[in-house]
Amino acid sequence: MTKVPSLVQMMSQLIGSPSISCSQASWDQSNKGVIQLLESWLSSMGFECKVLPLPNQPEKFNLIATIGKGNGGLVLSGHTDTVPYDEGRWESDPFKLTERDQKLYGLGACDMKGFFAIVIDTLRDMDLSNLAEPLIILATADEESSMAGARALSQQAKWNARYALIGEPTSLTPIHAHKGIMMDKIRVTGQAGHSSNPNLGRSAMDAMHEVMTELMSFRNELKQTYRDASFVIDYPTLNLGCIHGGDNPNRICGKCEIEFDMRALPGMSNDALFNAVKQRLPTIAERTNTEIELSSLFPDVPSFSTPKESDIIKACEELTNNDAETVAFATEGPFLNTLGMETLVLGPGSIDQAHQPNEFLALDQLDPMQKVIKGLVERFCTQRQ
Repeated sequence: MTKVPSLVQMMSQLIGSPSISCSQASWDQSNKGVIQLLESWLSSMGFECKVLPLPNQPEKFNLIATIGKGNGGLVLSGHTDTVPYDEGRWESDPFKLTERDQKLYGLGACDMKGFFAIVIDTLRDMDLSNLAEPLIILATADEESSMAGARALSQQAKWNARYALIGEPTSLTPIHAHKGIMMDKIRVTGQAGHSSNPNLGRSAMDAMHEVMTELMSFRNELKQTYRDASFVIDYPTLNLGCIHGGDNPNRICGKCEIEFDMRALPGMSNDALFNAVKQRLPTIAERTNTEIELSSLFPDVPSFSTPKESDIIKACEELTNNDAETVAFATEGPFLNTLGMETLVLGPGSIDQAHQPNEFLALDQLDPMQKVIKGLVERFCTQRQ
């Protein structure tokens, strides 16, 4: 039987197993090594483990580990992948756990391999032999890119679990809602030609100027129309992220592309936002004699909201002494809610450290997170709801 290592040793092994997910194929990696580690440790603790390859991605896997029988119970969920890293900007090897200044450094330390180590270390000291309701550990693939792991799970029949916690880094603050996100691209196709005579071509860049003006106007309309005071940025946002076009100063620009994101408040429809942008483009195309195409870069993530009156929200507020809040970044929360669970986001470490060189998890976050996990398991798994 596999011996479960110490918490720090688990973190070291998880971080030492690279599992980058990225839209760029040169960065993208399998998460198989991380899944195998989690499966071996949880199996040795009596969990029944299912490893599920993602549809059309045979090297990407979800893990569902269950202990206890029946309906209800609790899901503790996290993603097994990390973002890419900035080579040369780390003070230590991103794939080697390094402790200094009361912090544990490594790629995925807080976002979010450290969460799994904390969960397993907490559970091994608890009696899980006779749970009243099941406990499920969920480990997903590709959250940092396409969220394909959570999407695959959401296509299944509803689970019997009643509550779910996603251990994303929130500085131990319960999160009950976040904005949705969609990333889109607009391509303008004109006609290249010699710049000495504008009549020889149709400038895609000139047309893109009008597109950008329309997008900024729409952004202002969103800000004026929709508000939610529970968010720090209390309106939906539209960010013009990057633009590419043309190839030389003395040529009329034949093609231009802009990529942007929109983040909708809970209650708003991503599809409605997409269509609202799409409806504004034909008039510009006709006026500029260009072709204008709107497309999605990635499948969108819906906004997420769980009522603050939910039992798991109230339980986590009590266990952390922190009121539930909202965030702007996206998680797998809406997909777990789709599966019929009341979900919140709460984990150790700060989102400010995530996706940064020298990512770390402070040691003073470990014990408080273990207290939360223990309290939730006792409340939702050892007692009949």
